[in-house]
Amino acid sequence: MAEPECGPLADEQWPEEIAELRGGFAGALNVYRVMAHHPALLRAWTALRQHIVKDSALDPETSELVILRAAHRMGSEYEWLHHVSRARAVGISDERIKALGAAPAGADKLIADGVDALFEARHLPAALEAALTARLGREGVFDLMATVGFYTTLGFLLMTYRPPLDQAIAAEMAQNPLYESAP
Repeated sequence: MAEPECGPLADEQWPEEIAELRGGFAGALNVYRVMAHHPALLRAWTALRQHIVKDSALDPETSELVILRAAHRMGSEYEWLHHVSRARAVGISDERIKALGAAPAGADKLIADGVDALFEARHLPAALEAALTARLGREGVFDLMATVGFYTTLGFLLMTYRPPLDQAIAAEMAQNPLYESAP
């Protein structure tokens, strides 16, 4: 079966109605260059992205743990590798990152259990919600759920249109791979 023809838009193809977004986050990553095929969606996406990526109640480390587990559950190599890079940048070890793709332990297991429950049961069971609230606070639990939803939507786009991995991430992974060979 042929791949859908909806690749990342080049600068000369960029829609005029969202011209101001090209110089920021939207023009920087192939996933958003794919989303630019739907200018109204990309424009609407910006406020939610701002909250999820910049203003979340989750600290940067917890946010990356949530995103990595969601990327693992989606099977999205693009998202996984982008967030391996970001997780490393916030100080998460390669061992913890690898565990998120398998069987995390300790506090990471609680986060993974929350993400897994959302994928499997589409809600957080009461005991798990209480444990997550004790760790993250109520707003943190809301942001965990919103983060999973946000990155699941990106995962749908990525798994459907399969944009190429962005060059900087590809170069980083070639220089410093997470696995000796493919997991």
